[in-house]
Amino acid sequence: MGRLGELEPVPRKSTVEIVYDELRTAILYGHLEPGEQLGEVELAGRLGISRGPLREAMQRLVQEGLLHSEPHRGLFVITLDRSDVEDVYLARLAIERQACALVMERNRGEAVARLTEALDRLVDAARERDRVKMSDADQAFHEVLVSSSGSPRLERMAQTLLVETRMCLNALQETYPEPEDLVEEHRRLVDAIADGEEERLLRLIEDHMTDSIKRLT
Repeated sequence: MGRLGELEPVPRKSTVEIVYDELRTAILYGHLEPGEQLGEVELAGRLGISRGPLREAMQRLVQEGLLHSEPHRGLFVITLDRSDVEDVYLARLAIERQACALVMERNRGEAVARLTEALDRLVDAARERDRVKMSDADQAFHEVLVSSSGSPRLERMAQTLLVETRMCLNALQETYPEPEDLVEEHRRLVDAIADGEEERLLRLIEDHMTDSIKRLT
């Protein structure tokens, strides 16, 4: 890494990476809906690319579990049923519980600073009562929480689960917490880290996930 302020080459993304990001974002926001079939010819035309990079990007999403292949039919966006919703949140609990434990072992101060910024964005979204912005800020908060653990593997595993979480919320917007309740749930997590209360933090993250399962199922 260069010195602060020193110009460095800007990372260049391959066409496959760009297409992968586009498709993943479309699934995240529900523009590609659960159960929707992905037609190669149509998508290649819409994206203005050849079918080679598109196929490779779609295969990455199959490996990630966001698309599934049906023999003789093609690729489809996954559909999440009640058991899937519960499984997503239980898997998130396993990852985020461990992330919380690592945060408490390592640099709590840095984690609190980063999470406070993420919480501020959630507060702003809640003030506007904008469900999409709230979902974005909620997801960003949990991304920062896992990232603050310092474990790239936990972070990588969390990414797919957070997209699946968003798919659950897109389908069940009426179950989303009230803005004030959502902010308070996340504020308690930051406070527990700031206070060095690991037991309280682990209890709060478990409550956060199990309450979400109850609301969504």
